[in-house]
Amino acid sequence: MKVAINHRCVEGPWGGGNRVVAAIEAALRARGDVVVHELEDRDIDIALIIDPRRRNPQITFWPDDALAYAERVRPTCVVVHRINECDERKGTHTMNLRLRIANYCADHTVFIASWLKDLNVWRRETEASIVLGGGDDTVFTRDSAALWDGKEAMRLVTHHWGAHPNKGLDVYRKLDAMLGEPEWRGRVKFTYIGNLPQDAKLPNIAWHAPLNGRPLAEALAQNHAYLTASICEPAGNHHIEGALLGMPILYRRSGALPEYCGPYGTGFDGPADFADALARFMRDYAVLKPKLALYPHTSTKMAGQFLALFDRLVAQSPAIAARRKPWRNPLVRIANRFPL
Repeated sequence: MKVAINHRCVEGPWGGGNRVVAAIEAALRARGDVVVHELEDRDIDIALIIDPRRRNPQITFWPDDALAYAERVRPTCVVVHRINECDERKGTHTMNLRLRIANYCADHTVFIASWLKDLNVWRRETEASIVLGGGDDTVFTRDSAALWDGKEAMRLVTHHWGAHPNKGLDVYRKLDAMLGEPEWRGRVKFTYIGNLPQDAKLPNIAWHAPLNGRPLAEALAQNHAYLTASICEPAGNHHIEGALLGMPILYRRSGALPEYCGPYGTGFDGPADFADALARFMRDYAVLKPKLALYPHTSTKMAGQFLALFDRLVAQSPAIAARRKPWRNPLVRIANRFPL
């Protein structure tokens, strides 16, 4: 099998999508498949769209390029569109439209969380699958996080590449204020690894610059528990990596977080109920901690599901090609030729 992926990986700290591509590439090559990032060969079986935005410098071909390849070069090439974004995530107003336009070019759609499928991010013209994301458990090794004895201060940690306030700044500000109060001072410590909004002032929180790979895993593992307060998170890798290290998760009930974190932590809705959730989380820590040994969301599992999907789509490719109608909506097809 030959798979073209429209995203080249970069070295160093980067968004979670970068690690997803690396995991899929590694799994394909490990079983002898060929991975390319251009549509120059004439025997490509799968064209995987990771990101449709032309302004992303890591993007190597666009959705319309993939559809044109399947239309003119190799009809049995199946175009797969992985959706991991939405306007709800950052309060934007164009991302959902961009995704719907790009989705016109797809033969199959993959969502990284169930809740995304219900949003207005795709055209609902194709078959769809849900493949949950996963972390690298060879780096974020199980049960390596520090164990809280219930007596010392609980060490909470989070990490984010993106600096948007919707990553949970309202809750992190709430926690910062709490840590300045006598009731919480000395009971909890919180470390934020990654990028913060420029106007964020959190004097009671320890901050560390972005890390990647083993240095990140080692820094995270010094803590007892993981906190994520992201709003409308499509999935995210950050909480997955914390969970793989063996940290129970204190998570916001928003976006995909309940699907990924539900059985392995305590949920809250926002700043108003955060203090009560934190107190409950600390009481339940000893019960939650053993469950993390079974946390299932690994990059190996995720990549295996992608490979199984690719195999199925390749087997069905003649039928998929026969159903394809590249010009069923000429205006949308033409729209794909302009920068998204």
